[in-house]
Amino acid sequence: MNFSPNRFSSSYYIVLASLAVAGPSSADDAIVEIIVSADLRNATLLESAASISVINSQAIKQRQARHLEQVLNIAPNVNFSSGASRGRFIQIRGIGERSQFIEPLNPSVGILVDGIDFTGIAGAATTMDIQQVEILRGPQGTLYGANALAGLIYLQSVQPGTETEGNLSVSLGDYGTETISGALGGPINDTLGYRLAVQQHSSDGYIENDFLGRDDTNNIDELSLRSILDWQASIDTNLKLTIFHVNADNGYDAFSLDNTRHTLSDNPGHDRHEATALALQSSWQGNQSFELASTLSYANNNLEYGYDEDWTNPDICVDFVCVFDGYASVDNYSRDRENTSLDVRLVSKEGGQIFRGDTDWVIGAYWREQDEQLLREYTFAAGDFASDFDTTSKAIYAQLDTHLSDALTLTTGLRFEKRSADYGDSELVAHSVNESLWGGRIALQYQAVSNTMIYGLVSRGYKAGGVNSDPDLDAADREFGTEQMWNIETGVKGLWLDDTLQTQISAFYQLRDDIQIKQSLVQPMVSGGSSFTDYFSNAAEGTNYGVEAEFNWLVTDMVALFGSVGLLKTEFDTPLSDTLDSREQAHAPSHQFALGTSVQLTDSLALTIDIEGKDEFFLSSSHETKSDAYEMVNANMTYDTGDWELSIWGRNLTDEDVIVRGFSFPNDPRKGYINEPYYQFGAPRVFGFTGQYDF
Repeated sequence: MNFSPNRFSSSYYIVLASLAVAGPSSADDAIVEIIVSADLRNATLLESAASISVINSQAIKQRQARHLEQVLNIAPNVNFSSGASRGRFIQIRGIGERSQFIEPLNPSVGILVDGIDFTGIAGAATTMDIQQVEILRGPQGTLYGANALAGLIYLQSVQPGTETEGNLSVSLGDYGTETISGALGGPINDTLGYRLAVQQHSSDGYIENDFLGRDDTNNIDELSLRSILDWQASIDTNLKLTIFHVNADNGYDAFSLDNTRHTLSDNPGHDRHEATALALQSSWQGNQSFELASTLSYANNNLEYGYDEDWTNPDICVDFVCVFDGYASVDNYSRDRENTSLDVRLVSKEGGQIFRGDTDWVIGAYWREQDEQLLREYTFAAGDFASDFDTTSKAIYAQLDTHLSDALTLTTGLRFEKRSADYGDSELVAHSVNESLWGGRIALQYQAVSNTMIYGLVSRGYKAGGVNSDPDLDAADREFGTEQMWNIETGVKGLWLDDTLQTQISAFYQLRDDIQIKQSLVQPMVSGGSSFTDYFSNAAEGTNYGVEAEFNWLVTDMVALFGSVGLLKTEFDTPLSDTLDSREQAHAPSHQFALGTSVQLTDSLALTIDIEGKDEFFLSSSHETKSDAYEMVNANMTYDTGDWELSIWGRNLTDEDVIVRGFSFPNDPRKGYINEPYYQFGAPRVFGFTGQYDF
């Protein structure tokens, strides 16, 4: 029986690693990486010529994270923006989208869950039964193409094992937070294994609506289900079927006229996402020279996002003195998205190398089709707005790993992609494009000694052009062009101090051409307040450069230290607009860090404390509003008896007001609709208790 830990996903640079402090043990203990699959073939994390962070299940559990947004700050130079109930939009090294309204979106960061594409809609990225989160920084032009200009995030769930095992967990916390989850997996017979997981997570949220007298208008209500069947159909053939379902029915009442956690809206919004998806992965090893692997995935997503645009109620000018009468408006966006993809590849095996047996190889073909339909219902619109955005991508790619010597390896990869997009809407805006795109990388890695590797690489990524949908735009602003980026990177990875200290350090320099930036035209309304016209345009050039470092150190049998730091400098080389000069890019803090320790207090009792922080950063490319710098402390104390695990935990112990989204516009009738900044805050201080039974 052969249940592989997802050997079919190697084309996405998947890296599996584990670091755990399991209690008092011998002095010979060291950091152990259990599985690594990078550059399309098995390797260790320290042999992967790329800047990669791995967040394992232990780190997820220590943070009591229920969603991807709650662990992203562990990784250097990774940020996210909300503007919804969850952090749906990711930025890597300062590159990535921050929101989506009426316009069609071409994402910069790929999001995959067990091989299923959720790019641009990371709200579905719950951490139910997740084994690890892999974050690949830099353009993934060879293996993922147009939607991974900045990088790729891959969530991989726990896979079927050779023994029956599972767990049940209950968690309770402040603000009505409740989580119930369970998982069960193992063999059905000698050739078939399974894994089932379910999680229900709910919370009242951290907002009090003073007008309605409610404390749950920004609530969380998320159900996640996953089933996996792993079948060794024959000695040469393995098939794996993953079925995934998420039903999120969350509230959205996050912005206050007073920039507090107290709102005055009479029509609190919602952020709903129902997704049903599957992936069929196959592997055939009947040939002595190569393996044939494929991944077929399908996802059906129904999203509805709406909010009270005025953030007020009919009594606002009765309860308060207003300079102008208030207005009332709601805005609602319903999206239906279907996404189908197929990736087929040949991966050389030992004995199948070419060029005198020195070169491993991979060749593959990729097809992806996505159809997204939008219905917008807006108070001040003459009628409902509808649009249809269809994209098709076809690509071929190849990679060679040439072993120049026992210590020196040259990797070359190239991808050619043909992308077509068709857009049409009820305002008679129409757009069609056919683009030929290419990306790739050249990397040279040197194994200096048995536990130290040095690498350098040059990679090229791309982000497809598109159309702005708003009919009020001038014809010159209707379309925007393709963005390209060259990434130059070097790094060192290794184990030191008798293999108790693991370190990764990388430095990068990225040259961006025809940068796609999001702008907003703010126009006053007759009734008060303002309306927005969001659109994308191209800045001429820009640069992003910096340093990333991570370490895990088993100081003693009882104490471990871990941490990361990201330093980032971003620049626009040309003015952004007539009123904004060239400056730093949005959602790109100049530094961020995470530092923590795990201490085994007794055989059964462990304490983990960590602190994370970020510098201030611009919240948009269209205004000067910034976030605040912050440092936040988290803690978890766990009592583990083997079968039972009891945890007391706290997040944001110093109760910092962490800004996760921000705008600048006039919206307060009490102040005469003057332009001012508004902020959405992340979670305040939260305490909780979790009990888990493993069997």
